[in-house]
Amino acid sequence: MPLVDSPAIDLDIEEWMLGPSTNISNELGKPILIKVFQVNCPGCFTHGIPEVLEIRAKFIDSPLLIWGLATAFEDFHLNNLDNLKKLIDSGEVVGETLAVLSAKGLLNNNRLDYSIPFPVALDNVVPYNPSDYLSEAQNFIKKDFPQFDSFPVKNQKLISDQVMTYLKQKKFEAKTFETYQLKGTPSTLLIDNKGILRGKWFGSDYGLGKEVEKLLSL
Repeated sequence: MPLVDSPAIDLDIEEWMLGPSTNISNELGKPILIKVFQVNCPGCFTHGIPEVLEIRAKFIDSPLLIWGLATAFEDFHLNNLDNLKKLIDSGEVVGETLAVLSAKGLLNNNRLDYSIPFPVALDNVVPYNPSDYLSEAQNFIKKDFPQFDSFPVKNQKLISDQVMTYLKQKKFEAKTFETYQLKGTPSTLLIDNKGILRGKWFGSDYGLGKEVEKLLSL
């Protein structure tokens, strides 16, 4: 796992949907903002991607590269290549994204009222077949529950049992999502012009514009 202030690892990509095929190591000399999202993620389209569109407009004349990475850690029947193509080609959305954005009046004929103007890649989603579920569970808990050891024993057991059940039901994993140990979507990766990971955030509305300004001043 690349830590903040350490070299960023190249994205493990199945396919580029928009823009030229490239990667972090090919773009040294340019800062990069990567918005990680899922097709079936309403918050990605109400907050995450609009946030990046604002960043793009504000820093359009800067050397900042902006990429989208469509991933999948759940709802694999919806977070797939076919639905990503629909999104990119026509703005069509599906699943909970369709339901939530429709209820908010944010769609036009089940389509976004904005287009995605930056390159988008699909994370490499592969079958999940761990050799050691216990080790996987421990890593999962370490990532999502950093204060796990301070919890009461009964709470530790409850969390451990739930994580083990989740992992044994899990059929696929997204390689880049796992490599960066992301906690969900939308998430953001910010990489400087030397290829160093300078920021990793889950969610939105945390002052990304100021973080980009700091990155561009390095």
